[in-house]
Amino acid sequence: MKMELGVIVLINEKTDINKSFKDVAELGIRTCQVSCTAECIIDKLRPKDIKKASEEFGIKISSFFLTFEGQIYNRTTEGASTVGFIPEQYRTKRIKLAEKFSDMIYEIGIKSITSHVGFIPNDEKSPLYLRFVPAMKRLVEYCRRNGQTFCFETGQELPSTLKRIIVDIGDNAYVNLDPANLILYGMAHPLDAVEILGEYVRGMHAKDAIWPNRDENLGIEVPIGNGKVDFPLLISRLKEKGFQGPIIIEREIIGEQQREDILKAIKFLRPYL
Repeated sequence: MKMELGVIVLINEKTDINKSFKDVAELGIRTCQVSCTAECIIDKLRPKDIKKASEEFGIKISSFFLTFEGQIYNRTTEGASTVGFIPEQYRTKRIKLAEKFSDMIYEIGIKSITSHVGFIPNDEKSPLYLRFVPAMKRLVEYCRRNGQTFCFETGQELPSTLKRIIVDIGDNAYVNLDPANLILYGMAHPLDAVEILGEYVRGMHAKDAIWPNRDENLGIEVPIGNGKVDFPLLISRLKEKGFQGPIIIEREIIGEQQREDILKAIKFLRPYL
């Protein structure tokens, strides 16, 4: 079977849910990943409306991608101190929010939660790492009880470090492979990441990027096919590891250009599925 392509549906308090899913259907695809900022939508999420719209337009939701307010996505200390569940000043609050979302999306029947957990320490004896592991275990177990897997979004950590924490957690923790993030943060070549993480990959973002220069806070995201991700070989290697999709196209701009780039990405990727 060929893998399915999908896109990301961003939800906030002003989102027209029906229009969002109609837009996905008009792209000629039938899969999406829903994403929102937890603090902005926690009291406004309408699970029944999301489920109804997805069913009406025939769109399967592969995963729910959770972000948080105040996150700064770069390679500096700003990023390390604000992203995900690693920063201790945010950890308890964000884990509680994630658990609440796990309960809410259970109503929709979504089987996966995905999120950036942050800059995982490479030192397994670091006090920050040692305190993080049991907290993450509890969240992953909470998701399991709701029939959901938890997927770590790649990017801010070495693939070997990510594999270690998945092993340390023990069960129900997997990977959403974003090859562009590995390049944007200068962490690893995506093909090497597949060799390390392949058996744990349950989701993938199709996004492209150029490596950061020494003085840049982050690399540069570019349209699929214009960057350093070798998608034909990457998808082939993932298939060898047993990955069956979906592949979620992500283009982190807004407006008509985003739609044009997504349509070009669909055409570019389809021969390799």
